[in-house]
Amino acid sequence: MPERLETQSRRLLRRLRDTLAEPGRGQERLNRITHLISESMHTDVCSIYLFRDADTLELCATRGLKADAVHLTRLRMGEGLVGRVARSAKPVNTADAPGERGFRYMPETGEEVFSSFLGVPVQRLGEKLGVLVVQSRDKRLYSEDEVYALEVVAMVLAEMTELGAFIGDDATLAHPHKNPVMIRGTSGQEGTAEGQVWLHEPRVVVTNLVNDDPVAEVERLRAAVNQLRVSVDDLLTLAGPTEKEHREVLEVYRMFAHSRGWLRRMEQSIESGLSAEAAVEKEQSGARSRLQQVPDPYLRDRLHDLDDLSNRLLRILTGQGSETGAAIPENPILVARNIGPGELLEYGPRLRGVVLEEGSIGSHAAVVARALTIPLVVHAGRITTEALNGDPIIVDGDDGVVHLRPDDSVAVAFRDKIAMQAQAQARFAALRERAATARCGTTVGLHMNAGIMADLPSLAGSGAEGVGLFRTELQFLLRNTMPRRSDLAALYARVMAAADGRRVAFRTLDIGSDKVMPYMKRPDEPNPAMGWRALRVGLDKTGVMRMQLQALIRAARGRPLTVMFPLVSEMGEFSAARDMLLREIEREAHLGHPLPEKLEIGAMLETPSLAFAPDAFFKMADFISIGGNDLKQFFFAADRENELVRRRYDTLSFSFLSLIQKLVERCAEADTPVAFCGEDAGRPLEALALVAVGLRNLSMRPASIGPVKDLIIRSDIAEVKAAIEAAQHRGQEQLRPVLMDYVRQLAPV
Repeated sequence: MPERLETQSRRLLRRLRDTLAEPGRGQERLNRITHLISESMHTDVCSIYLFRDADTLELCATRGLKADAVHLTRLRMGEGLVGRVARSAKPVNTADAPGERGFRYMPETGEEVFSSFLGVPVQRLGEKLGVLVVQSRDKRLYSEDEVYALEVVAMVLAEMTELGAFIGDDATLAHPHKNPVMIRGTSGQEGTAEGQVWLHEPRVVVTNLVNDDPVAEVERLRAAVNQLRVSVDDLLTLAGPTEKEHREVLEVYRMFAHSRGWLRRMEQSIESGLSAEAAVEKEQSGARSRLQQVPDPYLRDRLHDLDDLSNRLLRILTGQGSETGAAIPENPILVARNIGPGELLEYGPRLRGVVLEEGSIGSHAAVVARALTIPLVVHAGRITTEALNGDPIIVDGDDGVVHLRPDDSVAVAFRDKIAMQAQAQARFAALRERAATARCGTTVGLHMNAGIMADLPSLAGSGAEGVGLFRTELQFLLRNTMPRRSDLAALYARVMAAADGRRVAFRTLDIGSDKVMPYMKRPDEPNPAMGWRALRVGLDKTGVMRMQLQALIRAARGRPLTVMFPLVSEMGEFSAARDMLLREIEREAHLGHPLPEKLEIGAMLETPSLAFAPDAFFKMADFISIGGNDLKQFFFAADRENELVRRRYDTLSFSFLSLIQKLVERCAEADTPVAFCGEDAGRPLEALALVAVGLRNLSMRPASIGPVKDLIIRSDIAEVKAAIEAAQHRGQEQLRPVLMDYVRQLAPV
């Protein structure tokens, strides 16, 4: 960049800083900024468009267009050249705007006399705030230096918007962190909670945006980068001879930290007039913007690495650590981009809810949230940029919606909903000692799912008859090294003791897909959900599974032991796993260790193929547990993590319930007990249908036992079955309306 343009860029930023320091309301400041940019860049027009809502841009200030168009001219995302800049988050630079594809003429602005157009996005850390535009009468293409200078100015505008520099009476200029915001995500755990935001990683606030001494600022940046590189190198040293993949991730991390291109781009921004912190944020915003447009998972992970490095660098430069000194609020709702199960467990039951910008409904953070019985919403876009510590927030885990800084009417409505839920829970608690016996005399066994010791106190309080599924993989995922056999045996023994004689079905290690142990190499698979996971890993990594089976046998100490193997796809897999367990029983007997008083070996039926297994399989298994979540996913060929398809397929459909009925019949022919385990078991309407097609044992999260028991007690299963059969006879594929009509007619307990 020539020295003259460098000086011009720095001079523009300093004038911009001085302008922003002058007294005045938001609209006055925006007007002064458009005049300043237009004069400095020698253009006929400078305009600022800001988002009115997520899809609508509004002309908020201009120099050169008609003043009457301000706050009247609006464009949709993608509409016109301004809308194209907003959608793509990339500059549009053309010498002939009217001849450009997608040009939209807005007569109220008087822009027909202007030919050249340069628009750049106003964004902060991937959050789109608006578009900054300059135009001229003459046909000319703006130079690379001018494009870069305008991008630098747009970045400063984004930061000042974040800091509330443009607050005004007009709604468009309201403080970015004062307005109510509703964010629609995905339900990861049902329930409703009201509280205050507690950010897992507090946002770094940058207040000095413009530098007066670029040489000193570059030196400050280099010193911070050197400190960052040392810390990353230390991570590699501490990692030692760890698994190859873990080390490869750290090596990529170090590669970014030592990248000359990364440092050079930030130094260039400093030369243009930005402070070191602002230069880092500009580079980080670019990475975030690219991240949103990259479909490849590997590249997305790498951009996440770069984003994380930028956060670390900002904390070094500003001295703002993750510990801000702020006290956690009384009713904290945890807000984070993502969080691991171990970190979530550290917060414990004091949390009222969790909101994740990323995450997944099948993640182990979701499992922990269920164990803590707190509502969880995942895929809540923009939540980490919209929320501030202490903001009032309502989490609606039932519908996957988050209300940030809700207005009074929304808050009152949700308080009524929370009060009604509390009344219902009190009614369910009164049923705790009652059996789940329907009016027709049908009794259903209700069991709970668990995965950590924190779940076990719910065993007595919920009225569960036992643990239908204990997930053993969390103990492997929460550690950086493989757990020892003695540690696992001690944990399993505590689980059995806490169950106090009630049956606990231990599911062996279910890893793979989205469950990856940090110390185990993850294979590169195009479709991990249907790849090397669960029992397939156990049969290949026999040392790990044998160690876990030994721990389970020793934990029993003569008590009954129930073990089930996950994702059995064919009889041969179950036979091999069963033989492995029986050999370990023989080995423990040879060593003189006490054997289980009673041993049950079962299979989790999660693939449609197993429904057609030979009769010998059903006779070999001591019990079958239908894993509804995966079975439904594979039955409908619909990824349960994919919002585009997962809600299109209903458990209460003729085809899926017919499969369940077939499985019940095959188990009955073999005299093999069968249960249903999964989210649908805990949904009262779905549970009622499952009982109607023959299931007599259901396993669910503890909080669901009361609502399910309440509905079963009020129902007549013979009537439900008759209603389903009548609908099937009419050729009705979706049975939900039929069941809802039946439930509406039931009297309360």
